[in-house]
Amino acid sequence: MQQGNYVDGFVVPVKTSEKEAYRAIADKAARIFMRHGAVEVVECWADDVKPGKHTSFPQAVHLKDSETVVFAWIVWPTRELRDRGMQAVMEDPEMDKDPAHMPFDTKRMIFGGFGVLVNH
Repeated sequence: MQQGNYVDGFVVPVKTSEKEAYRAIADKAARIFMRHGAVEVVECWADDVKPGKHTSFPQAVHLKDSETVVFAWIVWPTRELRDRGMQAVMEDPEMDKDPAHMPFDTKRMIFGGFGVLVNH
């Protein structure tokens, strides 16, 4: 990743029993993001994420016993290309944006855009 990159990051609780359904949705979405300018899409399934005393990934998304945390990011070449690409993704007819079709609670998803500060 180069210094000029821009990153969209998110954390979401996914029903553990729906891991494969989530993988399929994430794979399809990644292909759409890449088609619209993203240079990398990474989706990570938690396997060592513990609740904290004050804050943690599980607490941040109000994780239920039947869920697993997903930590993910999308890398774009620049903020400007991200803004155009994200708009194109949201308008892409292949992108399913219906929360009823998602194996997670979209209301508990945490997301945001970040400029790269340090990259080695």
